[in-house]
Amino acid sequence: MKPIFEYYDYREYMRAFYEERKRISAFSWREFSKIAGFTSPNYMKVVCDGKSRLSKIGVARVANAMGLADHEKLYFEKLVALSDATDESRKRKILSEIQEMAKVYKIKMLDGDAFAYFESWLNPVLRELAPMNPGKKPLALSKMCYPQVSATEVRRSLDFMVHAGILRNVGEDRYEQTEKIVSGATEIMPLAIRSMHRQMAKNAVDSIDSVPVSKRNFNGVTLSVTQKEYDLIVAEMEIFRQRILSIASGVESGDQVYRLNLQFFPLTKSKENDHE
Repeated sequence: MKPIFEYYDYREYMRAFYEERKRISAFSWREFSKIAGFTSPNYMKVVCDGKSRLSKIGVARVANAMGLADHEKLYFEKLVALSDATDESRKRKILSEIQEMAKVYKIKMLDGDAFAYFESWLNPVLRELAPMNPGKKPLALSKMCYPQVSATEVRRSLDFMVHAGILRNVGEDRYEQTEKIVSGATEIMPLAIRSMHRQMAKNAVDSIDSVPVSKRNFNGVTLSVTQKEYDLIVAEMEIFRQRILSIASGVESGDQVYRLNLQFFPLTKSKENDHE
């Protein structure tokens, strides 16, 4: 059974615990509920199915029933709080607490590097910029960025990507990209991806005033569609994105880093919701 630190969903961990105990003994949901101190024989199954949640007292009972150690109990409590959080700011606060906890206990978090990578717009920029500018110091790289950042931010980003295996240091202030694909599949990844989209969207807005018209391209169209046309357009956008990647992959040595944002979003509610 995987350690609890490889989970971001407490219900998945509870179910994994149940399945493991059932595999090696005559364990049942009734027994699980009983050792956790619940009178309802199927309460643990109801919780794992997402039909009920754990109270603060229930969290402690279940943690004890699963034999979790002190820092494992704390992590389990954070996972329950993460699941119960209803807004993104609260979720991000809890994730920050989990990350700090991981540092204290030297825990390797699943998808931790991918989450950190997508949390900042600067990481993908420097992943492209640093290799095409061998020998340039962080201060010089920082002055090449739109918007301009500090040399400290650049150094922190480069050190992180080298540590994460995203970049390879091949000499003093010389980097090359590795073959590592930055991706994540856990429940926390959408939070980081949304953060990246917000930052890149803001950079796009700022570039309207900070970047010459000859160096940027803005286009847009407002139109009415049904769900059917929406799905077709999104599919076409993905085909277009892949074609752009194909064009860029043929560049042997670029001289500038660009961002292409593809956004297609509603400006009104649908007619079927106009009664709300």
